[in-house]
Amino acid sequence: MTEAEAAAGELQDRAALWSVGEIPAADVVSAACDALVAGLDSPGLRVLAACSRAEADYDVHDLLPEALDELGLIFYPPAGEAGREAAVRALARRMLAGELEPWELTFRINQRYGHELPLTARLAELDDAYAFLEYPGDRAAAQIDAEVTAEARRLAGWARSP
Repeated sequence: MTEAEAAAGELQDRAALWSVGEIPAADVVSAACDALVAGLDSPGLRVLAACSRAEADYDVHDLLPEALDELGLIFYPPAGEAGREAAVRALARRMLAGELEPWELTFRINQRYGHELPLTARLAELDDAYAFLEYPGDRAAAQIDAEVTAEARRLAGWARSP
């Protein structure tokens, strides 16, 4: 994967995470800046990257759809199931990259979606399993961690948006 492809993927992930309220708008602006540095370019991306942190909360909502469209990426509306699924896959990739612990992934998924989203049902079950551990850090916790990691790999392996 080239640097530009990685930056496009990160921008897509951050857009999905922002659309469900998982990260602040300023993180999307940072990803836009990184995408420019990596060699991606479009008028909308430049405008998005130029937002200050103070402006991000107000402007990203209007600027992001056009910037993503110009790059051939997908803007997920905040209330849509496809956006929630894209956010889940982005969180799984973050866990696999070491940015989240396995229990953090399951906790965030269970808090946000519970058992209602079919894609995340197994992670919600594993979060429930963490809750019943007597001694965090024991062999049972390691087994749950391994199952969470396997599920995250499955979710992250789904094709990233174009």
